[in-house]
Amino acid sequence: MRLLYSIGIVLYGLLLRILTPFHAKARLMVKGRKDWYSKMKQTVDTSQKHIWFHFASLGEFEQGRPVLEAVKNNYLDHKIIVTFYSPSGYEIRKNTDLADYVFYLPYDTAKNARLFLDLVNPSFVLFTKYEYWYYFFEGLHKRSIPLYLISAIFRPEQIFFQAYGTFFLKILSYVTYFFVQNEESVRLLKEFGIRNASLAGDTRFDRVVNLPKNRRMIPEIAQFIGDSPVLVAGSTWPEDEQILQELFEGYANYKLILAPHEINESHLTSIFNLWPTALRFSKMATYSATGVAESNVLVIDNIGMLSSLYGYGQMAYIGGGFGVGIHNTLEAATYGIPVLFGPNFKKFQEAKDLVENGSGFSIANSKQLKNVFCRLQDQSACQEAGKLARAYVLQKAGATQIIMKYLKGASVNIKKSEEESSDHD
Repeated sequence: MRLLYSIGIVLYGLLLRILTPFHAKARLMVKGRKDWYSKMKQTVDTSQKHIWFHFASLGEFEQGRPVLEAVKNNYLDHKIIVTFYSPSGYEIRKNTDLADYVFYLPYDTAKNARLFLDLVNPSFVLFTKYEYWYYFFEGLHKRSIPLYLISAIFRPEQIFFQAYGTFFLKILSYVTYFFVQNEESVRLLKEFGIRNASLAGDTRFDRVVNLPKNRRMIPEIAQFIGDSPVLVAGSTWPEDEQILQELFEGYANYKLILAPHEINESHLTSIFNLWPTALRFSKMATYSATGVAESNVLVIDNIGMLSSLYGYGQMAYIGGGFGVGIHNTLEAATYGIPVLFGPNFKKFQEAKDLVENGSGFSIANSKQLKNVFCRLQDQSACQEAGKLARAYVLQKAGATQIIMKYLKGASVNIKKSEEESSDHD
């Protein structure tokens, strides 16, 4: 199986190179990894102590950010190295001041893992939620470098727990400790002989809990809204936009702030075909006051504003639920507003919890969206759902504190072992 895994990694890299002329994301992934070793060797100071964080993409970065911030503040004698797998993380956060170095993670081959770890030689490593790379994990294990998985979540249908998944289960055995999101994950890991895990929760709650207090005020948004009620639709895809368009045919008094997941011109064109009179955020300075007041749809054509935009809404709609799965519901829930989303949410514990406590609403089609939206026009019902959403976020915060307590204890034990070893010498 290891041979098949290695062949798969090589073929995947080859496929990306073939796709570079036609696919922007593939082009960035290939370009970002080109000559990775020479770039890192020229940049990384190997005389320094390092801590390595890896994130699959931007979502995982934001999820693990509270721990990244806490580690940076508590390990001042270490340099922080951050790696990303996807361009959606690297291209947006490559200049973050939370890291001393930011790189693409090289493809998971035995040689790449060896060269990378020789350069970085981290004191310990943290991966957030996803991504289990055999050669990197094996290399860390062989070097006795602690590897921690934070905000991890496991489900019975994952490949680790299948009859044919022995190789992938072995990858999990290289992890020093799992900080998981729910009790189901703890039980599942124990069933398969992995006991180095405990319930810590999801660090995203720590990330979002203070958003209402720290959110950015955006004058253009306030101008667009005026005194109108607002639905903020975040990370939307074409399927989401179609049913939102049908909904807003009956709510001319509402304003819609639409922040699509993809902001390429092709997608934006499809949005403006649905709403020909919609405004574009990047052109707000060019619109007349009358034009802004009369329009009821504003399209956000940049990245980085969404977590503040939810603060302007009476309700939020989260996109992705008609595709592989919904996007971040917590950034909206923390503002104390009801959260609506499509049917594919079962992989997301927080979405299931929001539905269960009455602050989240899953809809499968346009008719259901209209029914839920109509019910939430009752101000008391809307406010009650919002209170439940905010209370849920407050209740679940605290994972970062649990993780940091463990890391500090582990660091003390390692230091004691080193001192005892030195005494024996």
